[in-house]
Amino acid sequence: MRKYETIRTELNGGVLWATIDNPPLNLIDERFVGDLIALLDDTQADGDVRVVVFRSADPDFFIPHVDVRRIAEYTTVAATSGGPDDISLGALYRRLSEARPVTVAVLEGRARGAGAELLYACDMRFASLERAVIGQLEVGTGLVPGAGAIQQLVRLAGRGQAMQVILGSDDLDGREAERIGLVNKALPDEELIPYVGRLAARVAGFPEAAVRLAKRRINAAALPLKEDVQVDSSLFQILARDPSSGARIGALMQRGLQERSRTELDLGAALGEL
Repeated sequence: MRKYETIRTELNGGVLWATIDNPPLNLIDERFVGDLIALLDDTQADGDVRVVVFRSADPDFFIPHVDVRRIAEYTTVAATSGGPDDISLGALYRRLSEARPVTVAVLEGRARGAGAELLYACDMRFASLERAVIGQLEVGTGLVPGAGAIQQLVRLAGRGQAMQVILGSDDLDGREAERIGLVNKALPDEELIPYVGRLAARVAGFPEAAVRLAKRRINAAALPLKEDVQVDSSLFQILARDPSSGARIGALMQRGLQERSRTELDLGAALGEL
């Protein structure tokens, strides 16, 4: 398997540990999007990879959100990921949901916006009780989630909880995320990786055809229509060009957005102060 710029990989007994390492904050940019596309291509072709576990090299951030300075660039790279419909992160995350290997996300820091949407696209999610934070910041910045959160949160948590998470644009800790169904389980730090490792190895050891077909049928019952995610992506792109959202994002940038700052660490609170 090739080496990637922003993802470190280690294959162990059918489980590929994919560690996101895109300093300074693991923002989504064109390099990460290109690496995610390459990883999906490689694991689709490599029958030795049965489960992919995503985690972060940064103790504070899984993926905080997109790099707001690089939206055009990463969107251009996403458009190369596999056909005329693949024009957004939402389409790319759909590929992640439909990938041949089972995908598991381990949340040990902050995942907001499109970073949280990557979590929802994975087959299973597990969170640290001490350090996990999930949030959808878009409405607070004058946008709407464009990479699957609207569709996925309704299915994971129900209509009312989806309204609260998306319209409130606030942060949730691991315990609350587990309570409303955004993650499968929240565990203490010392138990988290051993638990996920055991589960991943267990799944990787089962007959491949049975796992693959079961995943396919679960997806058929649970994944949103591609067309609905495309609508959300289009609305995000429209609002991203609106001056009011630009002004709110600009105000956050002045307060330290995209830096290791109080604004990024406590973004839910910072949005409420705008």
